[in-house]
Amino acid sequence: MTSIPSAPSRRIPSGGLTLAADTYGDDTDPPVVLLHGGGQTRHSWRRTARRLGAEGWYALTVDLRGHGDSGWSPEGDYALDAFADDVLALRRALDRPPVFIGASLGGIASLAAIGRDPDVARGLVLVDVSPFLQHRGTGRIMEFMRGAPDGFASVQDAADAVAAYLPHRERPRDPAGLRKNLRFADGRWYWHWDPAFVFPPEGHDPRLRLRTPLEELSAIVTRLRIPTMLVRGSQSDVLSEDDARRFLDLDLAPHAEFCDVARAHHMVAGDDNAVFDVRILEFLQRRIRPRLVLGPAG
Repeated sequence: MTSIPSAPSRRIPSGGLTLAADTYGDDTDPPVVLLHGGGQTRHSWRRTARRLGAEGWYALTVDLRGHGDSGWSPEGDYALDAFADDVLALRRALDRPPVFIGASLGGIASLAAIGRDPDVARGLVLVDVSPFLQHRGTGRIMEFMRGAPDGFASVQDAADAVAAYLPHRERPRDPAGLRKNLRFADGRWYWHWDPAFVFPPEGHDPRLRLRTPLEELSAIVTRLRIPTMLVRGSQSDVLSEDDARRFLDLDLAPHAEFCDVARAHHMVAGDDNAVFDVRILEFLQRRIRPRLVLGPAG
């Protein structure tokens, strides 16, 4: 079987950290930055980015701080403001505003960055996240992420933990693909993320880490003037259908689009976000591509 060539990598500075990114396509094409959810890595967007690169977009998949191959915050700073700082750093690394496609945490970080600088993005796709979230679902994710502080004896054990958390998901025949979401140290396999992401150090209020007041995020949404789409997995326990409709029906984002993706769940470690490909690609071609003739500010 022919192996798939590795994507060219980039290292992007943000404050005192370095963010790891893979690139797909020609860097003269319009940029699209794909950000994963909490507990995922940039590899969750690999198939999507490869397809974008083949269709005339310059796609970057990025590990968020404390995740994958990106740097860990020495201070354990994983507040939403810190993630927004990183999004702004990604924009500075490009020669023009990108479209930001953010799943879960990556979407909220993109939204927070746009709130600080409305010109940072040409478009926004929020994947299974909005200012309204079901805390039962987000709490279940954090419980899973905190569930193995002492690591696993094998990759198979890690795969078993994912299967127990997501019994609806078909198990891969070979758990080796999960290695990209693990790190090996002292004879044990650990999840790739910085433990401080889920176990806040002393002096960091966990209630403030990934949450900005609802009113603030909602206010940012009302000021959006770029093409925006909210994509929901129909089986999500984090973004309910009612909450997704609130995003539109309360005039938060009257120009935004919304779609449900059948049989899709909220994403966690090891998941592939390619289930959302068709809707995302159609949106880019229909809403973003025609605006490119207007120039960077169009």
